Amino acid sequence: MLLLSHGCQSRLLAFATFIVACGALSLPSQTPSRPESRNPVKHIPNIGLGLWNSKDDDATKAVGYAFSAGYHHLDGAAVYDNEPFVGTALNASSSPPRHRYWLTSKLWNTAHRPKFVRPALEKTLSDLNTTYLDLYLMHWPVAFRPDTPPERQVVDQDTSILDTWRAMEDLVSANLTRYIGVSNFSPRELDALLKDAKIKPFAHEFETHPYLQQQEWVDWHHKHDIKVIAYSPLANSNPTYHDKYPKLDPILADRFWNELALDKNITTAQAILGWGIQRGTVVIPKSVHQKRILENLASVNVSFTNDELAKIAQQDRRARFNDPGRSWGVELFEGLDGGSNRFLLDHEL
Repeated sequence: MLLLSHGCQSRLLAFATFIVACGALSLPSQTPSRPESRNPVKHIPNIGLGLWNSKDDDATKAVGYAFSAGYHHLDGAAVYDNEPFVGTALNASSSPPRHRYWLTSKLWNTAHRPKFVRPALEKTLSDLNTTYLDLYLMHWPVAFRPDTPPERQVVDQDTSILDTWRAMEDLVSANLTRYIGVSNFSPRELDALLKDAKIKPFAHEFETHPYLQQQEWVDWHHKHDIKVIAYSPLANSNPTYHDKYPKLDPILADRFWNELALDKNITTAQAILGWGIQRGTVVIPKSVHQKRILENLASVNVSFTNDELAKIAQQDRRARFNDPGRSWGVELFEGLDGGSNRFLLDHEL
């Protein structure tokens, strides 16, 4: 049974269902579906460029900066509303051949009904001007009714996570994506999927950073060979999050991280991202600034001693910045730090 530590966490949900006789954990791993002659990237690179909030031409330029700096990994999504601009960069004469970089996108909530899954991916492929993805993720474990306007998001109670996953599994055999995975799932939701899935998720993308470490949750994924992709790896440096916890310093201004970075003669962002990589997560910092994109890539050379890692573990604030569940009328991240579970106590920041 998995118990998430930190005081009140040990009194929360029993995670027996999380790993009870989960036969899906022994599912065969996905194998690359593209012809071997293409020699595609075999492993997901441990740092990528996140494309959330990169607007229009800024997205095109950011991808160009990333390729010039030496990135081989881009993380996007249909709902970011910038895939045509990313596609422009992917097909520029200066961009590397398609098989030399890893490309991830995500299925939005309005396309969860099985009949909409493949058309949604085909639109993404068309917008990106590519024939396949390396990884396609279910963006959220929530289905929206597709027949409602964007400003009125209505949960589709008739479409289950497994319904959507079954249609995503078909995308692998159709050679439209090499791997499939999930994003923003709770332990209960992931367990429900694993019990009946034919293909085990290759990766799980969720928010994790020094202010929301979730180490037990990360370790569980490592144990079961599911890659962890850490979004918002620089925590509340994202302007979208500035008002979430007013009493919590922006992590790039945090004294602990500033001093640690100074000791290593690196930037604070490089220190934070280096920690994320060393703990075995894939980090996808977002930026449209050439200097920052280049600086972030240098985090792959950062390392910490065991004593430093122990001190970093003490900096956990259990602060989750991205949780749209209330506006959607659903509970997300059940049983996890900062989640909307009614049994969790508010953490004073």
